[in-house]
Amino acid sequence: MSTAYTFQSPSVTLEKGAYRMRAPHSTRPGSSLSQGTMSAKQRPLQSLHSQNRKLAVLVGIFAFASITCFFIAYHLFTTRFAPSSALLHRADDVPKANLSLPTAHDAQTKYLSYFPHSGLHNQRIALENAFVLAKLLNRTLLVPFLRLGKPIRYVSFEKLKRFLVLGSKVGLEHCPLVPAGVVTPDECEGYEEWTQVSWQWVVDLHAVGETIGVEMVQWDGSAEWVTKLNIFDADTLTLQDTGPYDFRFLDTLDDVSPTRDKYQNSIYIPSLAQAPERFLQIGTLFGSSRLRLRQAASKSVRRDVRRGMAFTNSDLSRVADTIHEALGGVYFGAHLRVGDGQFEERGSDNARIVWWKLVHHVFGLDLENTLMLEQQLTGNDRFDEDLDPPLIQPDLPSLRVPHQPLPPLPDTFKPRVRCRGHLHTSPSLRRLNTPLYVATDSQDPAADSLFSIYLQTFPCIFFLSDFTSRLAPLDALINPYDQVPLKGFVIPVLDAMILARARDVAVTDGSTFGAFVKDVLWRRHWGLEIVQRG
Repeated sequence: MSTAYTFQSPSVTLEKGAYRMRAPHSTRPGSSLSQGTMSAKQRPLQSLHSQNRKLAVLVGIFAFASITCFFIAYHLFTTRFAPSSALLHRADDVPKANLSLPTAHDAQTKYLSYFPHSGLHNQRIALENAFVLAKLLNRTLLVPFLRLGKPIRYVSFEKLKRFLVLGSKVGLEHCPLVPAGVVTPDECEGYEEWTQVSWQWVVDLHAVGETIGVEMVQWDGSAEWVTKLNIFDADTLTLQDTGPYDFRFLDTLDDVSPTRDKYQNSIYIPSLAQAPERFLQIGTLFGSSRLRLRQAASKSVRRDVRRGMAFTNSDLSRVADTIHEALGGVYFGAHLRVGDGQFEERGSDNARIVWWKLVHHVFGLDLENTLMLEQQLTGNDRFDEDLDPPLIQPDLPSLRVPHQPLPPLPDTFKPRVRCRGHLHTSPSLRRLNTPLYVATDSQDPAADSLFSIYLQTFPCIFFLSDFTSRLAPLDALINPYDQVPLKGFVIPVLDAMILARARDVAVTDGSTFGAFVKDVLWRRHWGLEIVQRG
């Protein structure tokens, strides 16, 4: 600051025995009284300007303080449960293993993306179709995360895109840290109803990509990740669906979809492969018949992809092995879905069909003895000649891939867990003493009336709930992405892996879970050729 504007203190002098105050000499221009006296009009005007300036400064201070307090309060609110050393989670915190993250790729690289939805196996089918398309179109595949738990149902393209982006848990890092007994914040409601993991955590995607020659990039569904690839709207081709069956993809130009096909539009893969846009964006790819393949090379790619989708998680494999050993190493398997939708409505019919598949086809009782046993167990001791077996449609895709008989069953079975019923002593029924593992979505199958005939037929019937002590290692599985325990979400995967180790399996018709177990997992476990559908 210049010395010309330095304030001076009043000086005190002693003059003739009296104290006198003397004002400091002013050095500011215009401040000396010798320069003229201020007019009466100037003094009030200057005073008003001074007051306005003070008021403006005061308002500015209050505004700054208010904004500062707001951001401090917001920060304290959103981090109120966070420990001092907590790390915020991001989409790329999910375990990915060998999948790469978006980077500035070659400007000539072309990409393919799609939007996943629905349950685990619907997401798996969509991923299989995406792999095949990526190979046939010579594009790098943007692989979404696998959502476990509460699913996102199918909606039209724009809505599904929005749901996937808004469904992220970014910004909710404090939710798993809310102490017990504290009211759950509104934004944390439903936080543990779902989680997401990389597909690589469940299956060996890296091996699939290497086998068919497709490169992959991990993707969270957001446009921000796409911009990291230097892709913008002008270089994007979008197949925007408004319904779940808008588009079907054909690999042969002279092929046509059947007249009564549920798919509305046919997209020819050879023509789509000529599209110059670097980014091809598709909505849903769910559906076993979404790809209509006629070329042998295309079918070979699909076969390799489906073979590679067998579950490989090491933690789940170890638990499945311990349950396999507890069952004695030799057992049959069944899948009965009764818990939702059409499967709940058709629960009685499906339960009877699966029971017949087991007794007549898997355990090998003849038709007459199976009918007689059913009547006895359902309370009809008198043989009813009018009672017909259920209509079991032949599985044509499976019949096209026959396999050699498996090794014969041993004479005796020694499960390490106690059978819940009395063993059959009749020679014709002794085979029913073979241990049976049943995977089901019934909450309490042992008390479910649909399983009454099963409990009476198979004395050594077991459910996953019979092996709670062997599930203990799964308690340690915590998702680093959102700190959500994974045990409850991976039970269906574990069920499928246990069924795959069975000597033979009967499954619920129309279930993607059952079809995957029978077509892929069971056949892969026994070294057989898988079944292709679609």
